[in-house]
Amino acid sequence: MKIVIADDHPLFRSGVRNLLGTTDDLVVVGEASSGDEALDLAAALQPDVILMDIRMPGLNGIEATRLIKERYPRVEVLVLTMFQDDQSVFTAMRAGAKGYVLKDADEPELLQSIRMVGNGGAVFSADIASRMIHYFAAPKAASKPEHPALAELSKREMEILERIAEGETNAQIAARLFISAKTVANNISTILNKLQVADRNEARRLLKESREQ
Repeated sequence: MKIVIADDHPLFRSGVRNLLGTTDDLVVVGEASSGDEALDLAAALQPDVILMDIRMPGLNGIEATRLIKERYPRVEVLVLTMFQDDQSVFTAMRAGAKGYVLKDADEPELLQSIRMVGNGGAVFSADIASRMIHYFAAPKAASKPEHPALAELSKREMEILERIAEGETNAQIAARLFISAKTVANNISTILNKLQVADRNEARRLLKESREQ
């Protein structure tokens, strides 16, 4: 099983590489220190699994995962990170990651997770699985009627509109959703067009008024 390690910490990559070197079925074919490098290696090497950190310079791990799954769907991604907040977990899943394991996982758990994802399964560390169960078991607030134009927005566009309503800048939205500032700007342009409003202030006002109905 061909593995690529994508993490901006050389010592961590070295530790994982040494661990995989003790196995007979997992071989490290490449290492990346950024999301851009991970994307390039996915194209050049077509690995079975990419171990993907979230926070890396340049293209972050979430956006890299999204692009890899769009372009090379057979390449699986296992997120290996220190971040376990809901936003990171669910954004990674929406991007197409098949697993989410914390860096403090023990060696047998990590090896088993890599093999499961490489064989088409999905895997989450115990802490993450517990968080997901709690999230989906929690009662959801009753939805309020919304302006018809809001129904035209995609899930991602609605996420960005919600962040606009909170007064966040493009840079803040990009950091929260693990996407590039350019992607945020492109989505905002589409949102304004679909809602037929002139600027983000009008979009914010439309959302607020629809929620007050």
